[in-house]
Amino acid sequence: MGQVIADRRDVDFVLHEQMQVETLSKHDRFAEFNKKTVDLIVGEARNLAVKEIYPTMKEGDEEGCRLQDGQVTTPECFKRPWELIKEGEWVAMPEDPEWGGQGMPRTVALAAGDYLVGANYAFMMYAGLTHGAGKLIEEFGTREQKERYLRKMYAGEWTGTMLLTEPEAGSDVGALQTTAVKNDDGTYTITGNKIFISGGDHDLAENIIHPVLARIEGAPAGTKGISLFIVPKIWVNADGSLGDPNDVVCTGIEEKMGIHGNSTCSLALGSKGNCRGYLLGEENKGMRAMFLMMNEARQLVGLQGFSCATASYMNAVNYARERIQGRHLLQMRDPEAPAVPIIQHPDVRRQLMTMKVFVEGMRSLIYYAGLCHDRGCIAEDEKEKSKWEGLVELLTPIVKGYVTDKSFEVCNHGVQVFGGYGFIREYPQEQLMRDCRITMIYEGTNGIQAMDLLGRKLGMNQGKPVMDLMGEVHQTLAMAKAFEELQEPAQKLEKAVNRLGEVAMHMGASAMSPKVLNAFAFAHPFMDACGDVVMAWMLLWRAAIAAQKLSNGARKKDVAYYRGQVKSAEYFTSAFLPVTMGKMDAIMDICGAAVEMDEASFGG
Repeated sequence: MGQVIADRRDVDFVLHEQMQVETLSKHDRFAEFNKKTVDLIVGEARNLAVKEIYPTMKEGDEEGCRLQDGQVTTPECFKRPWELIKEGEWVAMPEDPEWGGQGMPRTVALAAGDYLVGANYAFMMYAGLTHGAGKLIEEFGTREQKERYLRKMYAGEWTGTMLLTEPEAGSDVGALQTTAVKNDDGTYTITGNKIFISGGDHDLAENIIHPVLARIEGAPAGTKGISLFIVPKIWVNADGSLGDPNDVVCTGIEEKMGIHGNSTCSLALGSKGNCRGYLLGEENKGMRAMFLMMNEARQLVGLQGFSCATASYMNAVNYARERIQGRHLLQMRDPEAPAVPIIQHPDVRRQLMTMKVFVEGMRSLIYYAGLCHDRGCIAEDEKEKSKWEGLVELLTPIVKGYVTDKSFEVCNHGVQVFGGYGFIREYPQEQLMRDCRITMIYEGTNGIQAMDLLGRKLGMNQGKPVMDLMGEVHQTLAMAKAFEELQEPAQKLEKAVNRLGEVAMHMGASAMSPKVLNAFAFAHPFMDACGDVVMAWMLLWRAAIAAQKLSNGARKKDVAYYRGQVKSAEYFTSAFLPVTMGKMDAIMDICGAAVEMDEASFGG
């Protein structure tokens, strides 16, 4: 069974036919990224992913990372692809060329990531974290700090992390206990312990640059008193050369359910009293900096979860076409009837169709969030810029929370389609499911994403992003209603989006009322309902484009693909939106049982 990772036809459809990404090249910022260039980038990413990175997925999972004699080693098979990541300048695809980025649209970088991350996302985490840490320095660092660290990071010569989580301060960042004391030379002495640090120590690069959250002596309690610091593993001299090792020590590597190829470390800072760092940005403004990075980080996690789902789906489709078992349902009573590929069995088709619609809808949503970012970058006035930035903010908890929830469900179906073979390590399905699971937890659990959607994003800017999103959906509805075969899916989506508007108003009001706890107990179901409606929108949008192509006489080789898009919209709006309507009825009741029940009544 050949490895596909992602469906190139679908990637191209979303990029060029749905998002029309090449139109960005009309603006000076993205002038060089015409269709030919975009296709070349995606093709190169695919080649690197399939030929060099994917072969490390299983081996890296089995070998894992090791801590011995104070040294952390990654799987040996990671060394060559990391050199190729550096050579191809894949770490900072959408960033400023002045600092070593490629300056490409984020939408295009996401399409490349579709392949790279899908090939082995435990490996690609080293690049993703480095990009995120570098982005913090680019946004908040001084010119001197950028010169000292940034080019090396964006080139992949040095890597980066994010030191946030502590044993007593996980999601509650304000409870962190790491301290910073200012020294006479302008540096700070850092003391504390951090846990769950992805890529916290390893042997892929000669230095690791740690952005660290800590509290300066005398700073206010809670998140208001948190500052951000640059703490290198090995001290970097003023001329850019490497000095002595800093007092940053790996004290352990976590034994995890998945992503074994990534070194998830516990780090001790200043255990010998000699850990130094530089303030990054302003004192007590560390959380503000983190929130700027958080949107991008959470969108990356959505892509990570999705990459597992799309690979699992492609594997399942190929397997179902090849696996011969059982007679066709219409020939069950004929003992002479031949066995058929399992893709001909209705229940397997149900599972594949479920996987298909979510994978297609999630790809479109992830790329759309990237396109909103790109449009914000080239917006000609503040009003337009605000619109696209508001949509990114609103969609981020859905991209992170909803997408990773559904990606895990897709991976679950992917195991099921393989049957017993899906449960054994000979095939990739079980690893994809294991690797996918963490995406629902890190960078803010999906419960936190739901609370963010309800508590912050819903009322942001007096609700303008929500209204902008509704406006985008209604444009798609108008487009779809021009086609007879899309009348019914369009009507179902219109009914659902109107109902969602009512639910959103009700939830927003409830969150500001004495029923606030009840409302937040339904924050996750609300995020789920929002995600379902967004999926239906994305699928109807795709179907409207496909219907237009079919009506204009599509090329023969594209007909089956376009018909599949129409069927996807039909299936999702018929099989899932009615359930969504029921969810919204339940949300409107905001039953208080969960928050009113005595704790002892939970048992245990």
